[in-house]
Amino acid sequence: MVRLKDAPKVKSRTRRVGVAVTAAASVAGMAFAATPATAVGTAAADISIVYGASYYKGTATWSNRSVGIDASFKASNCRRVYARAWAGDTSLDFKSSSTWCNRSGPADFTLIADVVGGSDSIWVYMTDENQKYLKGQTCYRAGYCIDGLH
Repeated sequence: MVRLKDAPKVKSRTRRVGVAVTAAASVAGMAFAATPATAVGTAAADISIVYGASYYKGTATWSNRSVGIDASFKASNCRRVYARAWAGDTSLDFKSSSTWCNRSGPADFTLIADVVGGSDSIWVYMTDENQKYLKGQTCYRAGYCIDGLH
């Protein structure tokens, strides 16, 4: 078998170049891969539903395929809170609290929005113990809420 005189140097040099090329491609790949996630990003809107002494106040945060709602609920008499995620006119997910009577605490929801682009709006509303609508808001991924269900 014939060995080249400088074989170890060539092998080492090739290995270094290969590692450098792999590292550069890795960094470039991460930059390009991050672009779509950054473009969609997360958005947040402040929720504030007040009905008499009852309230539901917090923040809705949109992600690619879900909407998280972190909020405080105070029920004077008996109240219930509902949340529904929408993509255009399509309902994606629906959640509700149990009926609360004269108590308060955290009432968080995670709404699944498993469609391309995720949810663009949510409804959040309060009812009495007989499911009679009391007050609500429509919140948009753009970062704001308006009174009523639209």
